Amino acid sequence: MPLGGIISASGMIPAGVIGTGRIASLLEEDPLREKPCTHAGALVATGRCTIVGGADHDEERRRLFSRRWGAPGFSDPLEMIRATAPKILVVATHPDSHERYVAMAAREGVPVVVCEKPLAHTMASARRIARIEKKGALKILVNHERRFSRDYELVRDALRSRALGSLLGITATLFFGKNQPHHRVLHHDGTHLIDAIHFLTDDTLRVRRRVGAVRGRRSSVFVHGVLKNGKLPVVIEVGSERDYLHLEIRLSFSSGEIRLGNGIFSWSRSEVSPHYSSYRSLQELPRLVPEPTGYFLGMMNEAVALAEGRQEHSRSTAADALAALRVIHEASRRV
Repeated sequence: MPLGGIISASGMIPAGVIGTGRIASLLEEDPLREKPCTHAGALVATGRCTIVGGADHDEERRRLFSRRWGAPGFSDPLEMIRATAPKILVVATHPDSHERYVAMAAREGVPVVVCEKPLAHTMASARRIARIEKKGALKILVNHERRFSRDYELVRDALRSRALGSLLGITATLFFGKNQPHHRVLHHDGTHLIDAIHFLTDDTLRVRRRVGAVRGRRSSVFVHGVLKNGKLPVVIEVGSERDYLHLEIRLSFSSGEIRLGNGIFSWSRSEVSPHYSSYRSLQELPRLVPEPTGYFLGMMNEAVALAEGRQEHSRSTAADALAALRVIHEASRRV
């Protein structure tokens, strides 16, 4: 009998992981990150899942995964799926293999796939994954984890309630170290940034023009766009030559401003200026980043709800991830 069938009968959801590297498991050892911060860590933290296997072509990573999570290692993902019958399958491999494993999961009857971002390495592949989801063969949850983070949820609520007035524009910044070319940063981490903008605004970005060389490594490239429904301007800066990591979204309102990002959670309101007579200035409001934000655990709790049939669709579908990749594709083409 498949291992997954035995565990499922005990009330726990069997979960398998394809790709046992950093985001799947290894980053759980990082002492500075909010926990859980990996797929395996989040599966265990739900209290509803048991890890029945980890598949990876790298023997050392399989060994570390098995030792850390007490689950057998497999060199062949298909063998793992057939031996353990997971109800949740995590695909944490390179983007060029996502389609292959999502299609494999659909053929083998896996009901829920948690897929790493970006959804795929090409638009064509991403569209095919979205079609698999649309056909209803399985439910896909893409790891754009900011959709499940309490700080982003609070900002989204503020937009909906107009707590700081009307949203008038968005500027965003993404730096990912000194030597990364712009197109790589845009594709691998710009997906987070763009998807977060889509999530916060309930809208979709459309690219109007690009300034700078998207395949360059010098200074910055700027992407100018507009929200499709709200018609509001958006400017995204992706830069190199900075010796630090930085992701920030700045939302400008008629009566204030919110800055949100990695280690950033700042709210300001228009008040009578303490600096200039007859003017108003932004005064920072006492806001703290919610702790914990629950970004990874919230995502995996939703995977559990999908597997148990308590929820029909995820908050981070393949269609959502495709929309983010479409923006990147448009930005890469425009001059």
